[in-house]
Amino acid sequence: MNMEFALLNGEIIERSEAKVDVEDRGYQFGDGVYEVIRIYNGKMFTIHEHLKRFVKSADSIGISIPFTSLQLSEMLEELLIKNNLETGNIYMQVTRGTAPRNHVFPTGNVAPTLVAYTIKGVRPLDNLKSGVKAILTEDLRWLRCDIKSLNLLGNLLAKQKASEQGCFEAIQHRGQDVTEGSSSNIFIVKNGSVITHESNNLILKGITKDVILELCTKNNIQVQERTFSLAELEEAEEVFLSSTTAEVMPIIEIDGKKIKAGVPGTITKKLQELFEKEIEKQCGLLVDRVI
Repeated sequence: MNMEFALLNGEIIERSEAKVDVEDRGYQFGDGVYEVIRIYNGKMFTIHEHLKRFVKSADSIGISIPFTSLQLSEMLEELLIKNNLETGNIYMQVTRGTAPRNHVFPTGNVAPTLVAYTIKGVRPLDNLKSGVKAILTEDLRWLRCDIKSLNLLGNLLAKQKASEQGCFEAIQHRGQDVTEGSSSNIFIVKNGSVITHESNNLILKGITKDVILELCTKNNIQVQERTFSLAELEEAEEVFLSSTTAEVMPIIEIDGKKIKAGVPGTITKKLQELFEKEIEKQCGLLVDRVI
């Protein structure tokens, strides 16, 4: 069995040796933030955007990451090489550190805890080609969803509800307004225009979402960042979700009701094609393609 490595506070060590204290505030309170970075052909996709969001999320809760973005990038690159990862993800998180349990932030010289490790995983080609099913659920999370916090219990409960009903994703809504999926951003197509929730405190500003919006603009696909309703979702010509691991994923059925013909739509497939070209631009040719 090949040895696996992890990054712990700036050092790459055997993964089995990467341990944190039971009083680490990430374990006690979820007091930290995280990122997931997609790997294609052994290269990190949109790494700069992910690191920028990582630092912003940490700053938002008063955690100062003890490394520059360049240092983080170099360490993650070394971790990739050590683990010989071709396709998969890097998971990375930083917590406020280890201190006696107290709701108040610790004072004094408490160093943040930084951890990263790799996860092997292939592209979800079958789902990308055929589309997935989703359910609707009320969005009961806190009001700072723009922070990529370790506090994911609300998301987990929604995702579990979807899984129990044989679905891929839970589409969340606050009243009649659609926000986002349990682990994704949600898009609809209406009158040929791509519509997705504006990036504010109610959703996570997705890296993949931003790539899609840029691709729309560059390729003369009309796009709107605005709140849309459950009624608009029900009447949509196409629905799809986006995330680091799911890419541009068609949704073909919601709460047992098919979206139009129940197959991936034209604009969704066009965006899948454009997204694959963007991957290849940054990471090299893909062996398997959706389009």
